[in-house]
Amino acid sequence: MCNGRSGFSFSGDSLNSRTHSVGFVEAQHAHFDEPLVLRCGAVLPAYDLVYETYGTLNAAKSNAILVCHALSGHHHLAGYYLEQPDDIGWWDNIIGPGKPLDTDRFFIVGVNNLGGCHGSTGPSSINPATGKPWGADFPLVAVNDWVHAQARLADRLGIDSWAAVVGGSLGGMQALRWAITCPERVRHSVVIAAAPKLSAQNIAFNDVARQAILTDPDFHGGHYYEHDVRPVRGLRLARMIGHITYLSDDQMGEKFGRVMRHDSFRYGYGIEFEIESYLRYQGDKFAGYFDANTYLLMTRALDYFDPARECNGDLHVTLARTRAAFLVISFLTDWRFSPARSKEIVAGLLANRRDVSYAELDLRWGHDSFLMEDPHYHAVLRTYLQRIKL
Repeated sequence: MCNGRSGFSFSGDSLNSRTHSVGFVEAQHAHFDEPLVLRCGAVLPAYDLVYETYGTLNAAKSNAILVCHALSGHHHLAGYYLEQPDDIGWWDNIIGPGKPLDTDRFFIVGVNNLGGCHGSTGPSSINPATGKPWGADFPLVAVNDWVHAQARLADRLGIDSWAAVVGGSLGGMQALRWAITCPERVRHSVVIAAAPKLSAQNIAFNDVARQAILTDPDFHGGHYYEHDVRPVRGLRLARMIGHITYLSDDQMGEKFGRVMRHDSFRYGYGIEFEIESYLRYQGDKFAGYFDANTYLLMTRALDYFDPARECNGDLHVTLARTRAAFLVISFLTDWRFSPARSKEIVAGLLANRRDVSYAELDLRWGHDSFLMEDPHYHAVLRTYLQRIKL
């Protein structure tokens, strides 16, 4: 644990005794008629955002926390739907009564990013100019565009300032971007398993994944909706590539090793090892519900993220705009966004004498660690958020 001007200690209380769910939840829709000018120069004449909320907004409207999702995430953070009780929110282990993001104290908001495929306006939405799905004509979006779109949602909810903006991976980058773009509207920024910009290796992984989609015969230049097909093969491969980078080598070795599916080799290109079976299952599952054009948009938004570019590449100068206090968390087994990348953010914040706390945790799940239930990790989050004054 490395601290800036202030620090905190862990409460160490048991997670198991306080794992209540927020219960049944419903998605909400917000329509915006005001045009949104995007960083790429395009203009969205209107758009919709789908979001969910948990807990109660207090009278002062000072207890709101925005949770930003990662590449393949969405607005459904916690709880479950009445008609789909098995569809549990992706961060249900962290959000709820008594959990680190305590809904007895905070009003939590989750939003499906613009360009997404879970209800917010995106490539599969109807383009009002053509009456057909946007497809490849949907403009490229940047993380900064999500901030501006969500700021309008905050206005509609009457939230002038977030008690905190929290996110992991791409969501962590968005939490950082919020603190830079709208410093007066963020009191705390929680940046988990993120980086100030992608490395060349990360950009390379993203490009290989995109090429798998772009070269799928069913892609049709991004207008596959009109052909009543989906580039399932490409999306499946893209997810398999991505999933490899999310896991640690130790986790794959511990979970699968070189365990074989059969007693002896079959000498072919079918499934010989359990790890192959696992990756194909994950690829098939993902390709069954996610949109390929959204995957392209989200990975490109990751590539483009580089707030220091606005200040001649100087991250310290860029972070001088921030006013929030920060919690930065990294994981030792995360080789895609290693602790060294989080420390770049911490160094930039400390150079500007910002209130920053840093936790480097040894969890075995690699980049996916930010999604997992772990007592120490949860204690870090809980104790930091408990100190927020409402």
